[in-house]
Amino acid sequence: MPKSQKTIYECSKCGAQSSKWIGRCLECGSWGTLSEQFVGESQEKKKNISVSAKIVNLEEIKSQNLTRMATGINELDRVVGGGVVPGSLLLLAGEPGIGKSTLLAQMTDAINKKKYGNIIYISGEESPVQVKDRLERLRCDIKGVQFISETDVEKIIPAILDNKPADVKAMAGKLVLVVVDSIQTMYSSEVLSEAGGINQIRACTIKFLELAKENNIAVILTGHITKDGSAAGPKSLEHIVDAVLYLESQTGHDYRMLRASKNRFGSIDELGVFEMTGQGFKEVSNPSAVFLDDKIQAISGSVVGVIMEGTRPFLVEVQALVTKTVFGYPQRKSSGFDLNRLQVLTSVLTKRANINLTNQDVIINIAGGLKVSDPSLDLAVCLAISSSLLNQVVDRKTVVIGEVGLGGEIRKVGKLKERLREAEKLGFKTALIPDTAISCKNLQIIKQKKLDEIVRNFL
Repeated sequence: MPKSQKTIYECSKCGAQSSKWIGRCLECGSWGTLSEQFVGESQEKKKNISVSAKIVNLEEIKSQNLTRMATGINELDRVVGGGVVPGSLLLLAGEPGIGKSTLLAQMTDAINKKKYGNIIYISGEESPVQVKDRLERLRCDIKGVQFISETDVEKIIPAILDNKPADVKAMAGKLVLVVVDSIQTMYSSEVLSEAGGINQIRACTIKFLELAKENNIAVILTGHITKDGSAAGPKSLEHIVDAVLYLESQTGHDYRMLRASKNRFGSIDELGVFEMTGQGFKEVSNPSAVFLDDKIQAISGSVVGVIMEGTRPFLVEVQALVTKTVFGYPQRKSSGFDLNRLQVLTSVLTKRANINLTNQDVIINIAGGLKVSDPSLDLAVCLAISSSLLNQVVDRKTVVIGEVGLGGEIRKVGKLKERLREAEKLGFKTALIPDTAISCKNLQIIKQKKLDEIVRNFL
């Protein structure tokens, strides 16, 4: 080995370095992940040479209006905050096969049809023929979309910059969007590890971040997640990118939920609902129709509530099944509803409403496979449990809204007018709500303060 080089050992999982080989990484605790690397002295000297940073006075910076590239896909635009911001770096994550490439293809086509500028699609997983076939199958306009089939970031970024015109202010020929599918296949020759490793993923993401910020180009990355959501990369990139979008599937349905777990340019409370079809994703403009079935006959233990996902209200059906405990300890099971919250509500029902559940198994299900955390569903859950235990049917045209406190009181919830307006739009006749000053023309409003009053008078 030349004297100008020295040996270090680097962990392929976390990137920790050691001067000697050890069987277990001292940082992440992984076994057998340290590999031998060579570092030249000239490289070390370069790392030690630093240039002072430039100080900028914020008062001298001119404010700019935040412009967005609206796709026209309302469900997508709602989640990202109204459209894609130029110069932003977005990460679209989801399980393999969930439809990330399909959504990206439709998003690319929508931006392309708006004539914002040129688009470059980069894929390290698929050939140009495969990408073209998908775009044509989804009836996308491929004119104005360029393709790069490469995984080396040191080759990709110069190719992108060569496509960027000198006059960036001119809309004609302006590069506005770069799509990378997927970040796991990209690698940088500056990092001495295999493609797909955590160090490679981070290094490539930072290079695309520099590309986006310095050239005002929106960059969208796709990333796979594993069952624990960490090993495949997206969890380690959330602090780098501007927005993280997660595409989730509903068990037993062809519906996909798009959520933002981080968004520097908008809210993270919005939800986009799509239906997977043979021609790609189709927007679900009325999610209440998805999670409610008017053809089902009214049964005990079924109550309709209203939840809010960001600025959007939609109705869901809460189903409860209460049966006598076979073994000594009563069970609490829930699907789509927080189990800890269910434990609290059953205790409140037993203590405050005289509903004896100490020898009863309680099972809660949110119809449609939806997962909710809105506290306004508390009253609907309590009423569904009481309905199932007492074998009393709640009218299907009645909507129940309210948070339940530990004292059995019915507490107010936010955006109550929007919730009632949605129920009124779908033809509901009665609304059971907390005691508040509100009224509706086509809804009979029933206001209650205590949980025991509802159980005693409404069932």
